[in-house]
Amino acid sequence: MTSRAGFVSLIGRPNAGKSTLLNRLVGEKLSIVSPRPQTTRNRITGIKNLAGAQVVFVDTPGLRPAAGMLGDFMLKTARRAVEDVDLVCLVVDASVSDDPDEIVLEPLRAYSGPVFCVLNKVDRVRPKSRILPIIETWQRGHPFAEIVPISATEGTYCDRLLEMIVRRLPEHPPFFPADATSDQPETFYVAEMIREKVFHLTREEVPYAVAVRVEELTEREHPACLYVRATVFVEQESQKGILIGKGGAMLKRIGTAARHDLESFFGIKVFLQSKVEVRRHWRRDERALREFGFRLTS
Repeated sequence: MTSRAGFVSLIGRPNAGKSTLLNRLVGEKLSIVSPRPQTTRNRITGIKNLAGAQVVFVDTPGLRPAAGMLGDFMLKTARRAVEDVDLVCLVVDASVSDDPDEIVLEPLRAYSGPVFCVLNKVDRVRPKSRILPIIETWQRGHPFAEIVPISATEGTYCDRLLEMIVRRLPEHPPFFPADATSDQPETFYVAEMIREKVFHLTREEVPYAVAVRVEELTEREHPACLYVRATVFVEQESQKGILIGKGGAMLKRIGTAARHDLESFFGIKVFLQSKVEVRRHWRRDERALREFGFRLTS
């Protein structure tokens, strides 16, 4: 039986739904999701194993003008995601009336392989007759191999998209074991899950000023559980106060919400202990960025 395997990058503007699409296609919650833009900071790999095929998806930060050292890192990560892959999927939010622009098209010009334009959130397009003009607009922007309307949230046409992706992959043995869903360490997902809850439960600048470092991740036998100790870093004392909350209430809410998702992900009871520390202006500190795991991976 012929085996196909390859790497597929998901790129696009912030909030286009790349992380939701990654989770949908892989069938696991690997990438954190938030209604706010710029939730994804790193290059996140998710692996989909099928009969006779392995698709290695790469989710990336949203393409937008860089702001500061962290913003510059995120933009470079997104642009480099088109290097050494077999297919690029440009994910577009079809529910907003954005036209193709330089920031999303520029990375595609240096790429010689096939590019799909994935028009996401078509469930929100009203009336449905608007979809055809949207397709025509993007057809004029770039010579896409395919333009595929989908809804990652609803799952509409996602199976069809996956089939089209597999057909474009080269004949190659799998890159990863058949039970793998990602190449990221478990500590990465624990940190991301905590950070996602900060995005959902706090407001304004606080979520963007947060970094999470997992200090300990050990499986214990008595009682059987996964013990996690994490530090949540912010840039200012005022942000620390907001994250902890009155009598520790907010930090407890964040921890409880994260623990529920982690128990579902790992399939074992989780004991999560977290604290908050201030690391001033860490987003502008190259050493701190490296310490918190922001490294270019290609």
